Amino acid sequence: MYLQYFNMKEMPFALLPDTNFFFESDSYKEALNVLLIAIRSGEGFVKVTGEVGTGKTMLCRKLLNCLEDDYVTVFIPNPFLTPNLLRMALADELEIGYNEDMSNEVTSYRLMSDITERLMEHNRNGKQVVVCLDEVQAMPVETLEALRLFSNIETEKSKLLQIVLFGQPELDERLNQKCNRQLKQRISFSYRLKPVDRSCISGYINHRLHIAGYSGGELFTAKAIDRIHRSSMGVPRLVNTLCNKSLILAFGQGSNDIKHEHVRQAIADSDEDMVDKSGRGRLITAITALLVAATSLSVWALV
Repeated sequence: MYLQYFNMKEMPFALLPDTNFFFESDSYKEALNVLLIAIRSGEGFVKVTGEVGTGKTMLCRKLLNCLEDDYVTVFIPNPFLTPNLLRMALADELEIGYNEDMSNEVTSYRLMSDITERLMEHNRNGKQVVVCLDEVQAMPVETLEALRLFSNIETEKSKLLQIVLFGQPELDERLNQKCNRQLKQRISFSYRLKPVDRSCISGYINHRLHIAGYSGGELFTAKAIDRIHRSSMGVPRLVNTLCNKSLILAFGQGSNDIKHEHVRQAIADSDEDMVDKSGRGRLITAITALLVAATSLSVWALV
């Protein structure tokens, strides 16, 4: 809606893990470096946790992109898997065929055997296999145990499979349970992803605007950015939501920059836990007024 008005080629604050928009704040850069060092060191399990909306999936996809040339990478986004479905998912990603009509016991044995052989094959070819799993805090206990058993696949000198776990802070609570103590002991590197701090929030917003094609001056005023950071607490998903709504409001009002008032109205139009609710509904009013104005303009142009 506002792309042409602000001379952009794509949405700058879409809630998608598009790695073209990856911003190397201190926390993201440190997290990525920890992951790369751990994987290149041949560690078995690595864990990254972070609150909802802090960009774990974005970081995961960025990591996979960084590893493309030197590693065989697997991404499993769905945590709601039984142990056998987990093995099947890994087999699918490693292009291993299997007979689904066999019993679970037979399928499990054959899958583990075939997976091990495929991992050995990649090892002989100088390739390391890295598996990234998202939302692991929701994975069943039995599946977590099956995941741990994968770490037993190794040679005398190296692990044949490296596993990176991404999850919300609840994952740490799960790992502290007695039934998961063996898996917890296997995790050699851990990192807690932090929100974007105030010193980086301007860079984060301007980076996304630049990638989206914006080439003008400072679009968000300093006061607007301050309010965005306070309201979002630096959580990227909330920052994106507020920035997107603020752009819509500014466009609807014919403003050339994003002011504190636009952000305040965007906050008021958002969920209750994002701050105060004053001005709720003004975004809808602004969009309605914009559509009416656009219709009037079209009618005038035809006269």
